[in-house]
Amino acid sequence: MSSVFDFTARGIDGTEVPLDQFRGKALLIVNTASKCGFTGQYAGLETLNRQLADQPFEVLGFPCNQFGAQEPGIADEIATFCTTSFGINFPMFEKVEVNGPNRHPLYAWLTEQKKGLLGSRAIKWNFTKFLTDREGRVVARYAPQTEPSAIQADIEKLI
Repeated sequence: MSSVFDFTARGIDGTEVPLDQFRGKALLIVNTASKCGFTGQYAGLETLNRQLADQPFEVLGFPCNQFGAQEPGIADEIATFCTTSFGINFPMFEKVEVNGPNRHPLYAWLTEQKKGLLGSRAIKWNFTKFLTDREGRVVARYAPQTEPSAIQADIEKLI
């Protein structure tokens, strides 16, 4: 695979979503969780989504239950939580694994493109963020504690 646009993921509603539909946009790809100390970052992600709505940019949320079982819900529960608690309007996907032998192919590729501390491919926690450019190349990886607002300038350089 040569770009993020080569992948497909299942949307939160169960439909297959070819990421090619986001071709030409910078993407901020985030593994999320509803019961995490960083869950409040949903608000910042939605703020980015709204502020840059008329730009070639998209936030993509991938719920994950691999860290402290902090995303225990099923797809409908996750979608309802995101909508009612944070007014999320960006695309959300079905729960995925981001580490281990069952990691989603997208995350296998993302973590190969931008490794973490000391060259690790492992995702350390919920709300790890990957930024891709408009050609689908990974340009940055951000730690869970990095607030979405701190990434805005990097996004604006790409759009």
